Amino acid sequence: MSAVTATTTRAGDETQGVRCPRPAYAAAAVLLGSFLVGFDTRLFSIGLPDLRGAFGLSFDEGAWLSTIATAPQIFIAPAVAWLAATFGVRRVLLWPSLVYAGVSLAIPEARDWETLVVLHALRGFLLGVFIPATIMIIFRNLPMRWWVPALAIYAFRLAFSQNAGVLIVGFYEQYFSWQWVYWQDVLIAPVIGLLVVLGTPRERVDVKLLESADWGGMLLLGTSWALIYVALDQGNRLDWLQSGLVTTLLVAGVVLHVAFFVNERLVAAPWASHKAILSRNIIGAFLVVLAFDVASLSNSLLVPGFLSNVIGLRPEQTGWSLFLGTAAPLLVVMPVAVWMIRRYDARLTLLVGFLAFAVAGLMGTTVTHEWAPWTFLPMALLQSVGQGFTFFAVVVYILANADLKLATAMAAYIQVLRLGGAETAVSLMTTLLRQREQLHSYLIGLNVPAPSVAVGRALESLAASFAAAGSSHGLAGQRGVSVLAQMVAREANVLAYIDAFQVTVWGALAGILIVALLGRAPAGPLSPRS
Repeated sequence: MSAVTATTTRAGDETQGVRCPRPAYAAAAVLLGSFLVGFDTRLFSIGLPDLRGAFGLSFDEGAWLSTIATAPQIFIAPAVAWLAATFGVRRVLLWPSLVYAGVSLAIPEARDWETLVVLHALRGFLLGVFIPATIMIIFRNLPMRWWVPALAIYAFRLAFSQNAGVLIVGFYEQYFSWQWVYWQDVLIAPVIGLLVVLGTPRERVDVKLLESADWGGMLLLGTSWALIYVALDQGNRLDWLQSGLVTTLLVAGVVLHVAFFVNERLVAAPWASHKAILSRNIIGAFLVVLAFDVASLSNSLLVPGFLSNVIGLRPEQTGWSLFLGTAAPLLVVMPVAVWMIRRYDARLTLLVGFLAFAVAGLMGTTVTHEWAPWTFLPMALLQSVGQGFTFFAVVVYILANADLKLATAMAAYIQVLRLGGAETAVSLMTTLLRQREQLHSYLIGLNVPAPSVAVGRALESLAASFAAAGSSHGLAGQRGVSVLAQMVAREANVLAYIDAFQVTVWGALAGILIVALLGRAPAGPLSPRS
């Protein structure tokens, strides 16, 4: 942050950069930019099966399209804070928002695979600009008294979009068309650009920062984590280290990441100096983020996955329960979290959030195939508390312990940790579900032997029901066997999800333990008022 000069108006209005002429517009840009990233990422992942059908893609092509749409976000996101400090927030956000709108308009019209790949890669690249740039608006242009509410908006969009996204996809598919997954951004993205123009000041290009740019460091960090992300995202589908591609990507990503740290030690003006994170509190807080990534999977992955994979429901059938159970309560949870952060130590808010996740995970370990979307409502309410309290509090705690002179380095590490940690958690949990389902299917199969009297009676009962419906004797018997196999697969999936919910409990308990070891943050603009 050495590139900017602190300005002061009245008490509480200090900034770390240039004072916004209209801070309300800048705050609105933070709000829309945050939501755009959250919703677009979630809508694409939920709507991918329908998008594959619309574009005529195979399963493998759809999986690669998802990876290609996200990897550029991870490549560019760590460098955006430096770009904003050097060229100004207005330049970094305005033109990408307009280009993003044009790309979103063009994607539904594309039909060949190559064009889809290029457009989605460009869209992901531009999408990776918005979240880091909106964080820079908070610290460079907003009054300090606005920082906590603005960070609450940043954290709010993560949990809200994950749960409201299912409802929106279902709404588009039921009442409009799949194209609106993209077309909504044609309307929203230009508004972000307009708000940035109205709410942020004109800033000169920082020539000193540009001359001393650590291009090698930025390229190494972005490329290394992009490669690691691709390996993680494709690992479950390609069977991890059994795939030469996954192994090569992982090794290349790790080597480049080591080269990044070597580069930062050798260059005269490191872009993301390790000094930014050499603090017990910050390292502990980073571990808290990883624990949050695991604990929050009970909400972001397991509940929607159970309703889709085990119960067989579509987004339009589950959207309202997820929205009213987790997304809507956030409108109450987040103001309470802001009040607690301003009044009490952020560690207390973290403890409450992790405790809510732990109880929700324990409730998930009692799931059965009879659970319907609304059966998850008590769990969803607790997950709402966990989502609203935990991520918001840990972001505030990290920034409260950070040296704002190293803000660009801290922003780079936060983005890498958030995106990389989340993808690692999702990939490993997906692999766990697959392997546990296979194990439970095998174990259940051991208790369903073909010559068993109980199995014979069950097959006779199933065959009789099909015969009563008009099927021939041979066909009724075949259908009975098929239904019994489906029942075994269903129960194996249920048991796999129970194991997964147990892992989220362990993640929440690990978070509580780490928070207990954290120290008090130093006094500053993000400290409690008391």
